[in-house]
Parts: sequence; C-alpha cells; structure tokens
Amino acid sequence: MCLIILAHQIKPHLPLIVMANRDEFFKRPTESAAFWKPNSAASEILAGKDLEADGTWLGITRNGKFAAVTNIREPSHKVRNPISRGQLPLEFLISKKSPINFATELTAKFPDYDGFNLLLADKNSLIYLNSSTQSISELQPGIYGLSNGLLDANWPKINRGRKKLRNLINKEINATTDSLISIMSDRNAAPDEFLPNTGIPLELERKLSSSFVTIPERCYGTLCSTAVIISNDGLTKFDEQSFDESGNPINRHYFEFHQSL
Repeated sequence: MCLIILAHQIKPHLPLIVMANRDEFFKRPTESAAFWKPNSAASEILAGKDLEADGTWLGITRNGKFAAVTNIREPSHKVRNPISRGQLPLEFLISKKSPINFATELTAKFPDYDGFNLLLADKNSLIYLNSSTQSISELQPGIYGLSNGLLDANWPKINRGRKKLRNLINKEINATTDSLISIMSDRNAAPDEFLPNTGIPLELERKLSSSFVTIPERCYGTLCSTAVIISNDGLTKFDEQSFDESGNPINRHYFEFHQSL
C-alpha cells in the first residue's frame, strides 16, 4: 500500500473504516481480492495476493482481524532483505495472536525486512508499528493517515485524505464503499511548496503527491483502491476497484458478510 486513511472507533456503530490505494509497478503479478484457498491456514482471509512473493498489502478475516502494510521510502537504503514485507499482514491474519502480542514478538525481527509501516487490528484494538523508529503504538480513537513515511506525516495527500474522511463521516450517517473509493480517486498533485523531501527527485515527488498515482512512463501507479467498513454488529463490507495503466477502472470485487464469533 502507498496510502491508507482510516477511522478507528470514531462512530459507535462503525468501529473501523478504511480507504486505501495500492501503488505498484503494473508488471508485478497480482491476484485480485478474494477469500484465499479453502481448507488452508489462510482460508479465513479476504485479501489481494502478490503473486511474486505470495503476501498481501491489505486484508481482513471473517472473525474481524485487519492488517495493512506500507513501505517506507528510503532511496539511500541499498540493502534489500529477502523476506517480503507483504508476509507481515499475512502472518498476522493467519495467527491466533492479538495485535499487541504479534507486534511485540515482531520487534526482534525488524532487521529482517526493509523499512515498513504495519497496521494490525482486531475487535478490541489497533496497533501501529514502524520499523525505522522501531516503535509500537496502540492507537486511540481517531482518524489516521499513513503513506511511505511516519503515521500522520505532514504530507498533502495524508492531510487531504484525513480531512475528506472526517467530512464524510460527519455528513453521512452511513458511509458507503463507493464514497470511500471516490475520495481515493483524487489525482491532483500538491503545490511544490507543500511537498515532503523524501530524497527523490522533485518531479517524481510531485507525481507521487496525489492520492491516486499515474506515472505511465514508469509503468507505475495505483493498481487498486480498497474500501473496508466494519459495523458494530459485525457486518463487514470490502470493496476493491482495480485500474489499468492509464488509471481507468477495470475489475471490481465486492464482498459483504457478518463476522464469525
């Protein structure tokens, strides 16, 4: 993932709302969101699949667990660790561990991965990990934004996304996955004076500053937008809209189910 905006326990009837964009090279083989192979350890998982490393970027389970990962932008970091960061959400979703227990055990393994942010949640808590600062935080109720830096970094697309989600929640009694995916379709680049300095060329920083990214000359951009809405009665809505290299919508996959006890 490259942009995640979420509302955690803001509304009593909607404990978790997530909207996210996955930015990636289009040549990287990917499988659209679905419940994973039946009769396997991952059969309860609903997520897309990275077919190159067999992990995922965002997923949920039938019993109310949620996980998502973003890379940390480190252009000066040349070491590439062999373990895919996409294994982290998958391992948590398969496990029987609580978010805090999984996170605590993971801290010893930070050096095994390139830089990452990780969000882990169940019905009781939401945990944030950052491998660069080697920190774990239990997040209080609020609206949060995460891209390729720190949580709630002062990046234009994070600030815009959080503001738009707050406005939507305040305006609509029942947010819809359509409205969340619409917010994530913002293709407006930020003015140069508001761009973060992450060590990449200014032109590229500018192109990456929009919520929805299209860089056709690099065959890179937003592959899919995902919206997740979990109600307090366990009703879960998961919506994934995929896009082609020009940013045109193609496949869409929608799932709705009640969480198992």
